[in-house]
Formats: sequence, C-alpha cells, structure tokens
Amino acid sequence: MLSILWTIIIGFVVGLIARAIMPGTQKMGFIMTSVLGIAGSMAAFYGGAALGLTGPVGFIGSVIGAIVLLFAYELIRKNMR
Repeated sequence: MLSILWTIIIGFVVGLIARAIMPGTQKMGFIMTSVLGIAGSMAAFYGGAALGLTGPVGFIGSVIGAIVLLFAYELIRKNMR
C-alpha cells in the first residue's frame, strides 16, 4: 500500500517535470498534469518492477512514461478540434 502512495507522490512530481521538459505550451490544468504524471509513473513503476528495475532507473522511466502520455494527450486533443 505504501508503494502505491509513493508512486502517486512521485507521479505528481514527474508530471510537473514532464510538462517542463515537453516543448511548446500545453493547455491543461494542474489536475490533468497530475493525472498524466501519475499514470506515467504507475505504468513505469509496474513495467519496471516486471523487468526488475528500481531506483533512479525507475524515476527516469516514470518521467519518460509521463512524457509519452503527455505527447499522446496533445495529439488526441489536437485531433478532436
């Protein structure tokens, strides 16, 4: 249970980092940034755990996962207009 809580906290931070790294302006609020960061962090956490990767590698994977989700979100949002 504690690992899920840490994943959510790390995911929040990762969402902010991913948004700062991603070029351009993302028109989304604080909540959506947090949700994408948490989703990317969860995906990287469980994917990394399945591969046996932990520690800093997991954090970097979380950032990459959040950037991928942010990019996908932007593509979907642009196509819906």
